[in-house]
Amino acid sequence: MHGAPLTLHNSLTRSLQPFAPVDPDKGVRMYSCGPTVYNYAHIGNLRAYVFVDTLSRVLRWKGYPLTHVINITDVGHLTSDADAGDDKMEAAAKARAQSIWDVAAHYTAAFKSNLRDLNIDDPTRWSVATDHIAEMVAFAERIAPEHCYELDSGLYFDSTTVPDYGALAGGHDDAGEGRIDPVAGKRHPQDFAIWRKTPPGETRQMEWDSPWGRGAPGWHLECSVMSLQYLGAPFDIHTGGIDHREIHHPNEIAQNQAYCGCSDTGARFWLHNNFLVDRAGKMSKSKGGFTTLRTLTDAGVHPLAYRLMCLSAQYRSELEFSADNLLAALTRLKRLVMTVAALRARSAGDGDATKAAAYRERLDAAVADDLNTPRALPVLDELLADKKLTPADRIAALADFDAVLGLRLGTIDRAALRVRPAEASITAETIEARLTERKAARAAKDFARSDAIRDDLAAAGVEVMDGDPIGWDWRSTIG
Repeated sequence: MHGAPLTLHNSLTRSLQPFAPVDPDKGVRMYSCGPTVYNYAHIGNLRAYVFVDTLSRVLRWKGYPLTHVINITDVGHLTSDADAGDDKMEAAAKARAQSIWDVAAHYTAAFKSNLRDLNIDDPTRWSVATDHIAEMVAFAERIAPEHCYELDSGLYFDSTTVPDYGALAGGHDDAGEGRIDPVAGKRHPQDFAIWRKTPPGETRQMEWDSPWGRGAPGWHLECSVMSLQYLGAPFDIHTGGIDHREIHHPNEIAQNQAYCGCSDTGARFWLHNNFLVDRAGKMSKSKGGFTTLRTLTDAGVHPLAYRLMCLSAQYRSELEFSADNLLAALTRLKRLVMTVAALRARSAGDGDATKAAAYRERLDAAVADDLNTPRALPVLDELLADKKLTPADRIAALADFDAVLGLRLGTIDRAALRVRPAEASITAETIEARLTERKAARAAKDFARSDAIRDDLAAAGVEVMDGDPIGWDWRSTIG
């Protein structure tokens, strides 16, 4: 392991703890709760993957081999945390009059496209729930005799049969219980479905045979099965949003304990990112009109501006989403891109990153402190501004920051950072050509021609930014 000792906040203990792999020979084994692919991911969902990508990058940068699994939930997740109601996938397929398999394929592809746009690396394995039904049935058969009971509606886990149920959530949580709808016959409010039987007279698009009748697995079951199958037990890190800390992850832990017949929780570290909030509250699909990454790009904002906005807050802090905060991140990203471009233009030959070793050490100290990216970003600014280092040396040292922060500063250029809004009536290439024409007119002191081009661009939704302090040529006035 390279550099400063890594400490991470473990939700199990509510404290910072030094991190080391359970089995150094196997490297770091990490599981991240993935999307339920019944709709597009909103930007609050995507904050979780910027966080886990930052964690993955830090682990690899510090020299740990990493095996990372993200699941795709295409069955089992109900319309709330309840044990009553429709499966989200079945409900989406019905609403769209489509095959549930087509719905899953469409939104899985859209989610992966979002990750690529945010420069989020693929995991070692994408694990799809419906590819593991046989394993889920076998897992349930193993734990059922001592830990489950059967009702007309399905097989339920008795939460009192494992030690310290709900410890991850911080103990007894009335607010959490309020999110669980009552089911006739359940022994305890916290008990949860392992297998949900198809109601008599109904047929689901996704249903399978089991010892408890034809039906589908519970949402919590899939993560226990796939994490243990691909990572073994105990593995190192389990990640997810803070909303999973109250019900979904405690239920995973209960299943893991039942399966191993021990008090192990499955993972040694449980890490949770906080909410992205707007002024009306946390992001939620159930409210309708939620903001997607496409919403931002359609308004002319590059996805990496959203990534930078996420990095500007520590992952365990709430992050407010607003147009002002997003535009501030976009301006900051523009400054970084222009600074790097200017350094590259002045570079002569290959640089020596070792001459900027102090900056690497400060980057390491920041991210080793529970992924403190807000502390790392000013270090990047200082590196790029340090005139004691040659431009080539600064560019060479930038590679460490790109490896950890994932902003692509070493490769992205000014033109790529401009995003044409969806409603714009003019292409980016045309904008650039008209600006070149306008510069020539201004150089020739043909101000009437210059003004006419500016007015034409304004009519097409493009503001020419004469006198902009960061020297940006234009921006969209649409969106």
